[in-house]
Amino acid sequence: MKKLMIGNQAVSRGLYDGGIKFMSSYPGTPSTEITEFIAKYDDVKSEWAPNEKVGLEAAFGASLAGVRSACAMKHVGLNVAADPLFTMSYTGVNGGLVVCVADDPAMHSSQNEQDSRHYAIAAKVPMLEPSDSQEAYDFAKAAFDISENFDTPVILRMCTRVAHSQSLVLAGDRAEIPAKPYVKNGAKYIMVPANAIKRHVVVEERTEKLKEYAENCPFNRVEKGGKEIGIITSGTSYQYVKEVFGDMVSVLKIGMPNPLPEKLITDFANSVDKLYVIEELDPIIETHCRNLGLKPIGKELFSPLGEYSQEIIAKAFNLPAKPCVTADTPVPARPPMLCAGCPHRGMFYTLAKNKVTVIGDIGCYSLGAQPPLCALDTTVCMGASVSGIHGFLKASDEKAAEKTVAVIGDSTFMHSGVTGLINIAYNGSNSTVIILDNSITGMTGHQQNPTTGYNIKGDPAGKVNLEELCRSVGINRVRVVDPYDLKACDETLKEELAAKEPSVIISRRPCVLLKYVKTAPPLSVNKEKCRSCKKCLSLGCPAISFKEGKAHIDATLCVGCEVCKGLCPFGAIENGGIKQ
Repeated sequence: MKKLMIGNQAVSRGLYDGGIKFMSSYPGTPSTEITEFIAKYDDVKSEWAPNEKVGLEAAFGASLAGVRSACAMKHVGLNVAADPLFTMSYTGVNGGLVVCVADDPAMHSSQNEQDSRHYAIAAKVPMLEPSDSQEAYDFAKAAFDISENFDTPVILRMCTRVAHSQSLVLAGDRAEIPAKPYVKNGAKYIMVPANAIKRHVVVEERTEKLKEYAENCPFNRVEKGGKEIGIITSGTSYQYVKEVFGDMVSVLKIGMPNPLPEKLITDFANSVDKLYVIEELDPIIETHCRNLGLKPIGKELFSPLGEYSQEIIAKAFNLPAKPCVTADTPVPARPPMLCAGCPHRGMFYTLAKNKVTVIGDIGCYSLGAQPPLCALDTTVCMGASVSGIHGFLKASDEKAAEKTVAVIGDSTFMHSGVTGLINIAYNGSNSTVIILDNSITGMTGHQQNPTTGYNIKGDPAGKVNLEELCRSVGINRVRVVDPYDLKACDETLKEELAAKEPSVIISRRPCVLLKYVKTAPPLSVNKEKCRSCKKCLSLGCPAISFKEGKAHIDATLCVGCEVCKGLCPFGAIENGGIKQ
C-alpha cells in the first residue's frame, strides 16, 4: 500500500528496508529528519555524533565490523566529513556504507550554496540523486548493494525540495542482512603510503567498472518524446522539466551523477536535434557533455544561482508558465528572528549596548545579526568564532581584546569549538568566548547533544560539563550567567573583557520552546507610565510593538521572561497590570 512520505522519511525507510544496522549523524537542515526517522526503529542502533566527521568515522567502524551503516549531513557537513570520506574511498567497505548529504540550493538555511557532486567526483565514489520520495526510497535501498558490490562508500544526494516535499511511496519489507565477518587485511585498511599507492590503483579500476555500470543502470533512463528538443536533467530539475514539457520533448534523466555515462549521453544527444542540460547549481553534467565533444545549451540559459522552478524553465523556452496557486491577499514579510523569550536576546542586547565586536558562529543565535540588535560581525562556519577571535586578536593591538568577543552555541561548541578554545589556551590570546548554552541543538529542531545528558532516543546519556571542560583545556576564568538578568550580563561582560587572560562566559538558560520549560504569564504595558521612548523595541522581541503611540505586548507571544521589564526606565512594563 502506498504511503505519503517526505523525501527524508523515504530515505530512512529505504535504508531500513535495505538492512541498515547502525547510523550516526550530526543534525543539519535539510538532512536532519533522515536520522530522526531512523531513530524510531528499535532494531537500528542510531545516535547523534558531536560532528559529521565523527559520525562518518563511526559509520565506517560499523561497516568494518560487517554491518550496513549510514550517516547523514547537510552539504556543509560534508566539508567536515571530507577527510575520512576521501580515504574511505581507498579502503572500501565491508558492510555497505551510505553517506546521505542534502544540498540547499537558494540557501534556505545555509551559509553557502555548494554543490556536493564535486565531492563524489573528487573522492571517486558513486553518487545517486533521487527526484522524488519513491526514488529516495529506492535509491537509498539500492545504495547498500552498490556499496558492497563495488566495495565503496556511496553518496546519496538530496536537496531541500526533494528532502521536504511529499509524494507517494510504495515500500517493501526489511531485508535481514547477516553481518559479514571482519577479516584482518592491513593492505586494504591501513592507509600508510605504501598501501595507499596500491589502493589508488584499485580505486581507478573500480571507477572504470562503475562507468560501465552507469551505462545501463536503473538510475539513468531515457524518456522518449519529441525529437526536436532533448533535455538532460537530474534531481528536482527533472520534475520542473516534466511539468513544463510533459512528453513533448525527449528527456535523459540522470539518477547517478557520478560517474556519468558516456555512450548513453552521446547516443541520446545524437537522437535529438537540439540538446539542453538543465541542472541546478554547477554545470557538472554540462561540462561532462562538453568533454565528450557535445555542444549542449546549459548555463548560458540557466543560472548557476539558487533553485529552479517550472516558471523559470518555461520562461527560458519562451513558453507560458503553468497556472499556480497564489495568495488572495498580500502576505506581510516575516524575516527570521529570535523567538519571544529567546535566552540569547539578553546577551546580544548587552553586546550591542557595549558596542562590542562579535565574532559569530552557526546556529539560531546567528539571528542576533538582525536589526535592531545587529550584534554580530561575522558568521563563517561551525566553530569559526572561537578560532577566529584568536587570530583577530593576535593581529590587533592589545586594546582590541577589551572590545571583542566570540559567541558560539553549546552544540556548536561540542561540534568544533572546543579545539579553537584549546588553541586560545595553548597559543595565548586574551580572548573572551561566550558559550550560548540553551541546553539543546536549537536551529535544526531540538536535537540532543553531548551537553544535554540525553541521547537520540531521549534516554539518559553521558553529559559534558562545559565549565569543567573549559577549565581542563587551560581556561582559568569561567563564568556562568543568566541571560535574562541584564545587569549580571553587563557586569560579567565588562569584567571579563577587562581581564588580562582568556576567559569563557557561559550564558545559560534553556530554549524557551523546549517542552519542559514552563513560561510565566505574559506581561502588559501600563499606558499611563509609558513615555513612548521605544527602548523596549531595542530588544527586537516579536511580542513587543507600538500601538497608538504606546508600547504594546502581544499576550499570545509573550512568555513572561521580564527582560523588557528590567529595561524600561519608567516601570511601564508590568506583570499583569492595566489592560492594554
